[in-house]
Amino acid sequence: MTRFPALRASRFGILLLLAAATAAPALAVRRTEDPLALVPADAVTVGVIHWNALRSSPLSAKVFADLDHLSGDGDAARFLAETGLTPSEDIDTIVIAMSPGEAGSKESESGLVLFEGRFDLSRIGKALTERGAKSLTSPGGAYYLLAEKGGEPGAVSLVNKNLIVCGHEGSVTAALARRESGGAGGLTSGQGLGHHLSRVDEDASAWALIDLTRMPAMRRADGHGEGEPSQALMGAMKSVTLLALQATVHGDSVDVAATGLSNDAENRDLIADSLRGVLAMWRLAVSEKSPEMVPVIRRFQIDTDPDGVSIRGTLPGSFLRELSQTRHANASR
Repeated sequence: MTRFPALRASRFGILLLLAAATAAPALAVRRTEDPLALVPADAVTVGVIHWNALRSSPLSAKVFADLDHLSGDGDAARFLAETGLTPSEDIDTIVIAMSPGEAGSKESESGLVLFEGRFDLSRIGKALTERGAKSLTSPGGAYYLLAEKGGEPGAVSLVNKNLIVCGHEGSVTAALARRESGGAGGLTSGQGLGHHLSRVDEDASAWALIDLTRMPAMRRADGHGEGEPSQALMGAMKSVTLLALQATVHGDSVDVAATGLSNDAENRDLIADSLRGVLAMWRLAVSEKSPEMVPVIRRFQIDTDPDGVSIRGTLPGSFLRELSQTRHANASR
């Protein structure tokens, strides 16, 4: 008579063990492959470039041509040849982030760059080793410590055939740890700049978030803008806490947008008015040399909300090509 309760207890214990074993995978932290999740939440800036979205655009031809010109640059050419890497074809997305160091000094800032695409890991690893890189292991994964050439040595982690992480050694090992923890403490956790991801279209060809509260150099207004609207805008920018920028390529043109956040309603109004003044000055400046730009500028929209001010519009390819030619001409002087 006493055997049945014991048997039932034994079976109950087995059932508990089976239930625990079944639930364990669901409770375990899942590794993440989202590059934004690997960016630290305390990043001061984060920028994303979707190269794959630019390939079909005629505006991107020069950019990719410049990348491929690395094939004529000494060791860079040899590295590309040894790894079989063609940047314009093999890289889809680049994520760039900067985080503050102690006291926010420039010397202690740490950078992180993540590449998504298609990579031959064995060939890249061999090329790095032949250049003196040391293969090391951290709790989050393996990485290469590059040969030091003055300053802090960089590190590269060949995470998988579709993801490479580069940066300072501490930044790379921390990113690998976030990957193993499912993105805990990363940008997609909604902390820091991650709280403002809704301010940009993550599918845009390129976008960036900049925390101006921790970049005082960008907040300083020196008053040297040309014209009163520009000077007023520079002054009002002192109250802006965050900048959200994005650009989306459509054929031969680019849709651009910028948003500045400010908790001061009076300054938000001043920024909006100053932007309208700047656009008016721009129209006057191009009315004789490039009259076709006047209607383009008129279509720029300026909007305000309880948190910030936004400006958005479309730049035609003709303007961008002219701007590029002007910059090249000035650079060659």
